[in-house]
Amino acid sequence: MPHTHDSSDSIDDALEASTQGIRVLKISLLILLATTILQFAVVLISGSVALLADTVHNFSDALTAVPLWVAFILGRRAASRRYTYGYGRAEDLAGLFIVAVVALSAVVAGWQSVERLLNPQPLDNLWWVAVAGIIGFLGNEAVAIYRIRVGQRIGSAALVADGVHARTDGFTSLAVVIGAFGVMLGFPLADPIVGLIISAAIIVLLWGTVRSIGRRLMDGIDPDLLDRASHALQHTPGVVSVPRLQLRWVGHRLQGAATIAVPDSSLSDAEAVAVDAQRSLERALPTLDDMTIRTIAAATPAR
Repeated sequence: MPHTHDSSDSIDDALEASTQGIRVLKISLLILLATTILQFAVVLISGSVALLADTVHNFSDALTAVPLWVAFILGRRAASRRYTYGYGRAEDLAGLFIVAVVALSAVVAGWQSVERLLNPQPLDNLWWVAVAGIIGFLGNEAVAIYRIRVGQRIGSAALVADGVHARTDGFTSLAVVIGAFGVMLGFPLADPIVGLIISAAIIVLLWGTVRSIGRRLMDGIDPDLLDRASHALQHTPGVVSVPRLQLRWVGHRLQGAATIAVPDSSLSDAEAVAVDAQRSLERALPTLDDMTIRTIAAATPAR
């Protein structure tokens, strides 16, 4: 993306990123809802609790698009006197909501599986259960690839997290297929056991997302981003050293501050180096929204 020092260009980039995010959410919501409807229809004719667990989880994953959608819309709003950094943090709050919804779906699926273990019931149309599991995998994998790819491009941790959820959902859908074949081979408890495995897998895989969202809320940053920013500053002509460098995410845009040491010269020369440093940072970090660069005189070596 081209960048200049005009603040309106940063705003345009942020709006474009939000527009891409909303487009992804619309398309993935439709795909997951269609997948859920097809799977639920098979649940009604088969009575498979493993497929029910997968269907509930896919439905909850589809619903997570709603808070993210709201967050992207909020992120477009300009900063106010109360929210001076804007509304980008709404994405991180949406990420917390996603974690809560997915965890709830795991609890519901687990409860249904335990109930079926205690009260076994015969299953019908097992081949349709297997087909529904494959449909669930294909739908989730398509959504996962789309969400992760766009989320990484626009720098949205919440969108990437949602894509990872969709990918794990796809593999749990394959577990439904295994359960169906287990019942076909004469092991009727395979269906509720797979339902329990799906529930446990959701909880285990959810922990990585909890850490990612928590790190973002604590202003944690990927060290690789910091290394790229430091490299860009240190290789800017006129920059002697970088004593201080800070970065943080606000929504899907980066903000930060840096102190660079420049040769003891005129104020205009120092300002020119700062401008070059800003341009270097924008090339190295396409999602950079705002960076405050302070210049100090480099220490003169003792004779």
